[in-house]
Amino acid sequence: MKTNRLTTSWHTLPREEIRTLQAAKLRAYLRDVVQPFHPHYREVLDELGVSWRDFRSLDDLRHLPFSSKADLAGSPEQVKRFVITPDPHQLSRRPSTIARGIFRGPRRVKRELEAEFRPILMTSTTGRSAESVPFLYTAHDITRLRTAGVRMMELAGARRTDRLLSMFPFAPHLAFWQAHYAGTEFGVFLLSSGGGRTVGTDGNIRMLRKLQPDVLIGMPTFIYHVLHEAALDGVRCENLRSLVLGGEKVPPGLRRKLQALAAELGAPAVNVISTYGFTEAKFAWCECLFPLDAESGGYHLYPDLGIVEVVDPHTGIVQSDGEPGEIVFTSLDARGSCVLRYRTGDMIAGGLIYEACPHCGRSVPRLVGKISRCSDRREMQLDKIKGTIVDFNELEHVLDDMTDIGSWQIELRKAHDDPHEVDELVLHLCANDGANEAALARNVERRLSERAELHPNRIEFHAPAEIRRLQGVGELLKEQKVVDHRPRTTSPATPLPT
Repeated sequence: MKTNRLTTSWHTLPREEIRTLQAAKLRAYLRDVVQPFHPHYREVLDELGVSWRDFRSLDDLRHLPFSSKADLAGSPEQVKRFVITPDPHQLSRRPSTIARGIFRGPRRVKRELEAEFRPILMTSTTGRSAESVPFLYTAHDITRLRTAGVRMMELAGARRTDRLLSMFPFAPHLAFWQAHYAGTEFGVFLLSSGGGRTVGTDGNIRMLRKLQPDVLIGMPTFIYHVLHEAALDGVRCENLRSLVLGGEKVPPGLRRKLQALAAELGAPAVNVISTYGFTEAKFAWCECLFPLDAESGGYHLYPDLGIVEVVDPHTGIVQSDGEPGEIVFTSLDARGSCVLRYRTGDMIAGGLIYEACPHCGRSVPRLVGKISRCSDRREMQLDKIKGTIVDFNELEHVLDDMTDIGSWQIELRKAHDDPHEVDELVLHLCANDGANEAALARNVERRLSERAELHPNRIEFHAPAEIRRLQGVGELLKEQKVVDHRPRTTSPATPLPT
């Protein structure tokens, strides 16, 4: 059975064939690349007494222990242990290398092996909650990044005549490079502004006005800020057809606010498309186009590039199709930095499903429903008696769903800045024009009580410029929507164990 059908027919295969072909590709990947050349997983498999021969179906992934960010963090030596590093002598003795040398000549084979294994690009995790971790790409990985990019463009309904304006910051960050290679490989006109730190808000608005893009790409918070300011400046952008967002969650309420802002610019039927990716996967996925009044079909996965599992966050047991759980990723074709059974810490509400998408008809594995962070469900000491579990994902959805709120920030503090006092939760809000702040505050308190059984200690209203300063809009790679300002002598809010 030829595993290249996973690539040539990646969006048309039935569930069982996908899983059978993925298992065969995993087996070959472990045999030819991981077990001989990956320092960390070679050691893990040897210690367990497991080899590539033991992986006959996807159910056999249970032989592999999970990996996590904790395995990657630490010294440079630890990071290098997750980089595929071939031994030249062992590589030269592989039957496939010998055969290629006979038919293609040693010089050409040397160039091909360098393209496959020599790192030439680095991205890194953002380091918002932990130390930044670098991930290395070879030319082989960049080809995979281009492939994922083209598929994203197709799913998002791109046209080769489109003009794209990317507002992702210039940074060693997956979102920027995925957008870059998606545009160049698909063959559209792409202008990268570099976000707020490079040309500022005024510069991005000038580009919006002059380029008249069909597609706008960037972080949701920054795109919201630019569209809001552009609307105040009377900018018209009637060609705008799609907003493609990455790097942050995009709740339904935020989608509606972005569509309303686009309508003020003269684009009343804009599609808002969310992407999902993480540094460790080394590419991203996206939604397909769907009607404005319908629910998303979910993130469409690429079965030839990686295996996605959804597991119970407490037991690690793989969930049935459509069951919620934590997203776990295994690469099927990476070189450079590579992870297997990597626990993302992201929870997917609707699980993993294989049915054909109701909007585009593609038969691919899909992640459906809200994505939330395990680490955003924390225990806080809100009173002297016991801890209280606060789901910040739910708080974000409540605030984004309220049309009278433009921007917001959640701040964690200690009462009186005393490390021995109880925790406080302060909401910083920017009300939309015409909203009554007193009535809005009462409405926020009521909804937070109903949805999250929580009462903020204070609600403070700010002008748009001040809320942007608090969030770090245009200054930080990811705007700060939840900040912890408690004294460093006390431990931060502790995520619930997974």
